[in-house]
Amino acid sequence: MFASKLRLWSLHPSLLDRVGLLAVWREGLLAQKVLLGQTKGYRHHPQLKRFQARKDPVAAISVYLWGIADEARARGYEFDTAKIARPKRRIQIPVTRGQMEFEREHLKKKLRVRDRTRISALNAASLRPHPALRVVAGGVEPWEIR
Repeated sequence: MFASKLRLWSLHPSLLDRVGLLAVWREGLLAQKVLLGQTKGYRHHPQLKRFQARKDPVAAISVYLWGIADEARARGYEFDTAKIARPKRRIQIPVTRGQMEFEREHLKKKLRVRDRTRISALNAASLRPHPALRVVAGGVEPWEIR
């Protein structure tokens, strides 16, 4: 079990509050460093498995980071996209419907503490995935830390 709270959300970044968006950017950059072999820790963190399963894990995490940066820009934030290792392109990473539902409930718990006004949007929203992900049938992903 990992002590880290590393969370690379499958949910669309527009569903995240400000704190969540900033955190997923920071954690995504850490994940990219891991996948580039620039860290000693986190190499076997379960949250990285979906990226490590791709033919080009660094391209996969880069596409993920571009999705976060696009949402930040839409909100008026300026994330340093020069930190993203690969140029923007289209990659579709599968994520299960069960994982999406699990994360929605997990995010609701966080929002009850941080930003209660966002909960109603999360309740009303369909389970939209991060732009780099496509939803497939299935339960909670085996790599999920519960």
